[in-house]
Amino acid sequence: MSGAKFRRMLVLSYAYANTDGETEMAEGEGSRFSLETWLMVGLISSLLLSTVVIALVSSNKETVFSPYDNSSEHSDQQLTVMRSDLGDGGFNYNIANTMSTPMLVNDWKEPHRTLLVIAAPEKPFDSAEATALHDFVTKKGGKVILAANSTNAQLVAEEFGVKYFDASVVDPYQYYEVANEKGERIEPDQRRLWAVASIDREVSEMGEESRIPCSQAMIDLTQISNCRMPVLFHRPTAIQVLDEQADTGREISVLAHASTPAFIARHDMDVNNQNNPTLGEGKTGLIVRIDYPVNSGIIDKKPNNDIGEVSVTGSIVFVSDHSVLANHLWDIDLAGETGKQQCTSPLYVNNNHKCWSTSSNGLSASQGDTQWYGNSQYFSALIYDMMEFDNGEMSTTVTSRPDQFNLVFDESRHISSSLSMPFTEAMGAIVLLTSDVVLKWLIILNLFALLSIAIMVVPEKENWRHVFDLTRFRERPTKVDSSQYHVRTREALLSKVRQFNDLTHDEFALKSPAEIMQLVRDPRLVELISSNRVYSNEELREVIPQIRRWGK
Repeated sequence: MSGAKFRRMLVLSYAYANTDGETEMAEGEGSRFSLETWLMVGLISSLLLSTVVIALVSSNKETVFSPYDNSSEHSDQQLTVMRSDLGDGGFNYNIANTMSTPMLVNDWKEPHRTLLVIAAPEKPFDSAEATALHDFVTKKGGKVILAANSTNAQLVAEEFGVKYFDASVVDPYQYYEVANEKGERIEPDQRRLWAVASIDREVSEMGEESRIPCSQAMIDLTQISNCRMPVLFHRPTAIQVLDEQADTGREISVLAHASTPAFIARHDMDVNNQNNPTLGEGKTGLIVRIDYPVNSGIIDKKPNNDIGEVSVTGSIVFVSDHSVLANHLWDIDLAGETGKQQCTSPLYVNNNHKCWSTSSNGLSASQGDTQWYGNSQYFSALIYDMMEFDNGEMSTTVTSRPDQFNLVFDESRHISSSLSMPFTEAMGAIVLLTSDVVLKWLIILNLFALLSIAIMVVPEKENWRHVFDLTRFRERPTKVDSSQYHVRTREALLSKVRQFNDLTHDEFALKSPAEIMQLVRDPRLVELISSNRVYSNEELREVIPQIRRWGK
């Protein structure tokens, strides 16, 4: 066989087998780079647009009902005093906050020892967040106080069979007086309500004990089941328990409600307007508590210092007004500075106006001290009762220390500054997308759709053998050495075997000679790669067609 003819056959065989050669597909790579560039431009543009839009929307809005904003402009509407009284400045609960989304609650450490405070949700909850809060209470034994006077809390309420109304309550009998800096009466507002609330009992089921005011001694001794305390509201809506949607095995208590003639001011302040519904006696709820026994899956330290399952109670309290937790109603001194009047004020007597110590639905002055000491007295006692410090199944090393219990303020529902808002919105979106099963599948399907589009957009590459003619040896700097014919033929066979079995160079290098022979199987080709004898040109000419046919 002439050298030129052999070289031609050898190169054709090698070209067929070796698909790892240089593949300069300029058009294919150019198309791929162009698509990637457009995708990157689209991603960056969407991020910038989202950031700018979120910043613009939140630029003119102030943060209110936050336990961390100490600005003087809205100090009366913040929760800073509440945080201080319940944290290091008072009860010594472990105070924290969440800024992204309530969907994280079920991943928190010791959820049964955690109470989430959601005050004044400015953004409505979605169904995934509502379901997460329901599981937090009913399955994890968590505690929640949700205070709102709008339907932004409705999806969460629906999970528990509770309804939030969409307008303020007007009560011509249970509203409190407010004076200006000179002590003069401010025009009465029958949407500023007072109520006398229980801690853990249905008000309608209480007897004469409903007239007993809770003293500080009773609160300290946790003897709060047979007494009530006054609570002031700014402009509450009404909340109502829908019995037909009730979960089984739970305990529902309407802790406070408006008077029987109270109505929902859906259209105006006219009690005679039939479009303003009156809900009836005891139905215009202001504070509703729902308790769920959780008897399995909760692990904590037991009295014998062992770690094991304990029974706990998951609790959620719906409050019809977020202002009950704000500084101007929480703290008695700030309440006095903003003109809230006690029952002893002449504004009640002079205007023949009933107060919580003179109304038949209120407290009896002969039974104890009826003075209102700020909403802090009531809600501090309520939180203490919800936290289960009296749970005998947990070790006293836990229940005797308030710092073992967590109080988390939800900051995710508030409008924050224009600089931090894009960050908090992004964090909330990430948690939402990675926590909700439906959304996760939606993301996966979208990724498959994008991949399909990319496959259709990128043109199919031509076979690289059509681009290069490897038989044109004159373009090579040097010709193939005839002494290397045998080695190169053997390498061509091995390369084809590797490619045929879809192996990388490293994977193929780890194969033993026996494994390689098992992959080849053809006796004559096995002899080619295993034998040390030198093949003549004539023998190689016979072997090369066999290499080309191998694997077909």
